[in-house]
Amino acid sequence: MFKHVFPLLLALVCAAPLGAGPADGVVSLEVLPGWRTDQGTHMAGLQIRLAPGWKTYWRAPGDGGIPPRFGWQGSQNMDGVAFHWPVPEVFDQNGMRSYGYADSVVIPVEVSVPDAARAARMKGAVQLGVCEDICVPVVLEFDAALPASGARTPAIVAALVDQPTPAARAGVTGATCALRPTDRGLEVTARIEMPRHAPDEVVVIEAGDQQVWVSQPETWRDSDLFARAEMIHVEQGAFALNRSDMRITVLTGGQAVDIQGCAAD
Repeated sequence: MFKHVFPLLLALVCAAPLGAGPADGVVSLEVLPGWRTDQGTHMAGLQIRLAPGWKTYWRAPGDGGIPPRFGWQGSQNMDGVAFHWPVPEVFDQNGMRSYGYADSVVIPVEVSVPDAARAARMKGAVQLGVCEDICVPVVLEFDAALPASGARTPAIVAALVDQPTPAARAGVTGATCALRPTDRGLEVTARIEMPRHAPDEVVVIEAGDQQVWVSQPETWRDSDLFARAEMIHVEQGAFALNRSDMRITVLTGGQAVDIQGCAAD
């Protein structure tokens, strides 16, 4: 049902639950119960609130960030989830670039519900990196009912509206990727045929669901937009890259363009 499905009972990548420590009072998490959609799924939301001056990270956190990790142990009447990430901010600090959210963010979570007549239970935990001058990993637990009779929630609707614009609607007429082996992995050069929407253009390249580190791309314009980055598998071994699984996001003028896959160049 979902293009990006995360299996339930996913092992949470964390060492221990959050206890007393430097992150106390810095971040909180609330489940917004949401509603059943016309497609038979349930649209809920995770609302993260941060203390002034602190931030947390997008699904692709950049060189200076920590990616969020989710676990769903104890959930009921759920067999898959898909995240609808709002457009992130771009943070440049100490020569490193990261992508994420300050103050607060609502992350819509679309849940596959096997029994549409019954409530679902969203239970689990999320590991987040939260940063001010230093970064602190925290684990926040959640446990909430998702009723079958739920109503549309304005905060979730607003976050859905704030998603990146699909490529076709943003005027993208083509995207190709050239791959070149390197000593450590692969070098990818993306060519994106799209109009310039604002003077500033930041490109984020993701390798799909593989555990692959992608460097901050070098970008330039020659009528088309180009971006070059290095990809290295976290296990330092060889890996095969499927261009159709790649995802390219262009952040420009406070908005974003979402490009799913790229053709061979």
